[in-house]
Amino acid sequence: MNVIPFMKWRRFAAAFSLIAMLVAAGSLGTRSLNWGLDFTGGTLVEVTYGDSADLSLIRATLESNGYEGAVVVAFGTDRDVLVRLPLGYSDDEGVAMVTLLESVSAVPVELQRIEFVGPAVGEELREQGGLAMLLALGLVMLYVAFRFQFKFAVGAVVALAHDVLFVLGYFSLLGMEFDLTVLAAILAVIGYSLNDTIVVADRIRENFRKLRRMSPSDVIDVSLTETFGRTVVTSLTTILVLVALAVFGGDMIHGFALALLAGVAIGTYSSIYVSATILLALGVSKEDVAIPTRELGNEDGSQV
Repeated sequence: MNVIPFMKWRRFAAAFSLIAMLVAAGSLGTRSLNWGLDFTGGTLVEVTYGDSADLSLIRATLESNGYEGAVVVAFGTDRDVLVRLPLGYSDDEGVAMVTLLESVSAVPVELQRIEFVGPAVGEELREQGGLAMLLALGLVMLYVAFRFQFKFAVGAVVALAHDVLFVLGYFSLLGMEFDLTVLAAILAVIGYSLNDTIVVADRIRENFRKLRRMSPSDVIDVSLTETFGRTVVTSLTTILVLVALAVFGGDMIHGFALALLAGVAIGTYSSIYVSATILLALGVSKEDVAIPTRELGNEDGSQV
């Protein structure tokens, strides 16, 4: 087997990660996120057209009639439309908007539902979403520390935090809407990245016990090489599905698919470089993963 010298390039990878994290943190600090209606509050109006709906005509109609900031997306079939109005519009104005759309449409327009999300609810959702991510990272650290060793837990959590910050910075820099579906995608990224990290950590632990004469850097290179094929195949098949969702899935899950695409890509990178680099920086050795042995004794209690 030809061993790929992954750790030879760990300093370049660390520099890339540091720059990416600084850019992401800077963007979040200066521009924040483009919070969706789920977090800022507003009114949701769902309507059904008698035939295929023309989203461009709907957007133009609303914009020309003073409905500024309205977001129009396809919802389910090509006849179902979801309109998101920013904070400041009442339910009565939502009904008036449906009447307006029906007046410019050649087919019937039927109101399905109107939902109002207040700013207090949006603030609560932001807080709960942040707590959900922190809780997920804390539980991951406890699990990995119990399943492997504390140094592995630190590497896993740093890698997951790296992935989450990268995706948040990606959405902040591009100004894409951040709603509950994107938050769900980030939590899914934590699970996906953790799976890769656990596979790599398990192989590293196994090889530390078998390859006793190798240095920690060489053991990690061997372990990453052995799992590299599995990591690439898994990531590529996942990315193919996500590309299909992003292109053909419609506006409702577009942000979800893009968040997962960014998360899977950076998660594959972090499971190879970030967690392994942290392990080396913490001085992992075969003693950290050695199987404890018990001393044998005679029946009278004396040691052999």
